[in-house]
Amino acid sequence: MLTAYSSSSSEEESEAAAAAGADSHSLSAAAVSFKRHEEDVCNSPARKKPKIQEQALHMSVSSRLPLPGCLLAMFPDEMDSKSEESALHGGRIRSFKHEQGNWATYVYLPYHPEDEFRLLLQELLLKSRDCGVVLTPQEDFHLSLSQTVVLKHHWIQPFTQSLRAGLVHCKRFLCSVRRLKVYCNAERTRTFLGMEVANGHPQLLDLVQAVDRTMMEFNLDTFYKDPSFHVSLAWCVGDMREQIKDSIQDLQSLVDAHGEGTFLLILDCVEVYCKTGNKTFHFPLSPSNGIT
Repeated sequence: MLTAYSSSSSEEESEAAAAAGADSHSLSAAAVSFKRHEEDVCNSPARKKPKIQEQALHMSVSSRLPLPGCLLAMFPDEMDSKSEESALHGGRIRSFKHEQGNWATYVYLPYHPEDEFRLLLQELLLKSRDCGVVLTPQEDFHLSLSQTVVLKHHWIQPFTQSLRAGLVHCKRFLCSVRRLKVYCNAERTRTFLGMEVANGHPQLLDLVQAVDRTMMEFNLDTFYKDPSFHVSLAWCVGDMREQIKDSIQDLQSLVDAHGEGTFLLILDCVEVYCKTGNKTFHFPLSPSNGIT
């Protein structure tokens, strides 16, 4: 008796293969269907909306208009904390910590340098470097009539009005500056090479008295008891008085031999300046005989 095993087995294999093919086709179709569904979901308005909102927010922030310069100038004390780092100021350290609403303020007579002065200053800087002290030239040149004090913003107007009233009777004058001298600030964080005033002390003391009256009115520090009036030429970080004094005679020799004779720095004192924060106020002095 013959048994048809091979035929039955072949049919089962064909059926199994057909079933497997059908299952594979079903899975492929399901995968394609799921992928299309996923794409439809990703491209649906509901999914796009957060992305569109994010892009709109980014565009809104990036396209925001900057504040006008006039508004920024009104609040110069609102600066980044990095501005406190001494590295950003050539190694200089603040005499007092910056605080919002506080305006560093000082009163002075300006000196507008001529070419001859700038040439002499370059010679002094080179000579000082040769002697082992690297000096940085001042950004501006002036003769101080006050210490640096702190004003509240709402004090600025009455403070400057008081200064103007106190200086109105002071006369214009000339003063000369000639001898080099070394100075150091009270905190000993900076040393200065300056030129000391040779004449004009009485007039300068009159100005200081007028400025001191305003300082006392606002309970602020007055000027030094026995001031050494001078124009600072250059500075360096730290207390370097002894090092600079060792070479002061060589530096003074440059001043004495400059040009056709001893260099004489002349200040034409016709108006007093007051700098508070980023604002500068001018107070003209009264005309006197020989000076208009």
